[in-house]
Amino acid sequence: MTPGMVLLFATACGVSAANLYYAQPLLPSIARSLNARSGTATLIVSGAQVGYGIGLALLVPLGDMLVRRRLVPGILLIAAAALFVAADAPTITVLIGAVAVAGVCSVAAQILVPFGAQLADDMNRGRVVGTIMSGLLIGILLARTFSGLIAQVAGWRAVYMAAGVVVLALVGLLARTLPREDARPKLIYRELLASVVHLMRSEPQLRLRSAYGGLAFAAFSVLWTSLAFLLAASPYRYSDAVIGLFGLLGVSGALTASLSGRLADRGRERLVTGASLVITVGSFGLLALGSHQLWALIVGIVVADLGIQSVHIQNQQVIFAIDPNARSRLNTGYMVTYFIGGSIGSATAGVIYSRGGWTAEVVVGIAYSGAALVLWMLSQRFGVGRADIVAGL
Repeated sequence: MTPGMVLLFATACGVSAANLYYAQPLLPSIARSLNARSGTATLIVSGAQVGYGIGLALLVPLGDMLVRRRLVPGILLIAAAALFVAADAPTITVLIGAVAVAGVCSVAAQILVPFGAQLADDMNRGRVVGTIMSGLLIGILLARTFSGLIAQVAGWRAVYMAAGVVVLALVGLLARTLPREDARPKLIYRELLASVVHLMRSEPQLRLRSAYGGLAFAAFSVLWTSLAFLLAASPYRYSDAVIGLFGLLGVSGALTASLSGRLADRGRERLVTGASLVITVGSFGLLALGSHQLWALIVGIVVADLGIQSVHIQNQQVIFAIDPNARSRLNTGYMVTYFIGGSIGSATAGVIYSRGGWTAEVVVGIAYSGAALVLWMLSQRFGVGRADIVAGL
C-alpha cells in the first residue's frame, strides 16, 4: 500500500459512500418538488441505507471469493446507472427505488476497506485502515456540501446527474489501477453467506462491536437526517447551499480517524472506544441548545462526528484481527448491523421530528448513543461475553 494507492482507496471509498447522503440537505426541496410529506421524504435516506445493507449482506462477501479488480468497477457501473435514473425520477417512489439501487452498489467501499487491510503490513494496518476510512467519512460529509451547493445553482436533479458522472470516471480509474491479486479461494456462494452467519454466532467480540456500531450510527443518522428540517425552519431559515455547508463541520471528526487508527495499533482500542462513546453522548447535550443557539449546534455537530467516527474505526480494527482470511465476511456482519442501526435512525428521525421537533430528536440520539455506552461499561465490568448477551437482547 504505497501512499498513492492509499489515496486512491480513500478517494474511491469516499465517492462510493457519498451516494447515500446527497439527499440529506435536499429533503425539504425534494419534498416540495415531488409533493411529498417530510416523513415520506426521509425514506429517500432510509431507502439508500436499506439498499446499502442489502449490498453488504449479498455483495461484500464476494470480496473473499472474486477478483476485486473486476468486482468493484462492475458494481460501481450499476451505481452510476441508478444515479442517472434518480436524476430523472418523476415521483418520490421512483427516486427512493433508484437511490436504493445506488445504495446496494455503493458497498464497493466496504469491499475496498478489507482489501486495503489485506495489502497493509501488520504494523501499519490501523494507520492504513484509518486513512482509508478518513476518505470514506469525508466523502459522506462532503456529499452534503456538494449536493447543497449544486442544488442551489441547478436544482436537486443536477446533484444526481453530477454524481453519476463522477462514479463513471471512478469506474475507469479503478479498472486500470487496482492491484492484481493471486488466485482467489474457490468458495461456493451459498456457503460463503452461511459463513457470515456462523461468524456472527461464534464471535462474541464481533457481535458486541456490531452493537456498538449500529447504535452509534443510529445516533449519527438521527442527527444528520433531521438537521436539514431544523435549519430550513425558523429561526434559521437557511437555503439548500447553506444547509449543505454544515457537512464541512463533520470533516474534523473524519480527519481524526487516522489518529484513532494509530491508537488502535498501540492496543488502546478499549479505552478509546469508551472515551469516544462518552463524547458522543455529551455532544447531544450541546445539540439540545442548537435549536436556537448556532454556536452550540456547530460545536455539537463537530463533537458528535468525532466521537461516532472514532468508535467506528476502533470497531473495525478489532474485527479485522479476528480472522485475516475472512475480513470481507467479518466486515459484512459488522456493517450489516451498522446500517440496520443507521436505517432505523433515519426512519425514526422523520416521524419523531414531525411529532416532537428537535428536542425529541436529541432525546432519541442520547438514547441510542447511551445504550452503546452502557454496553461498553458492561463489557468492562463483566467481560465481552456477558455484555454480548445484553446486546443480543
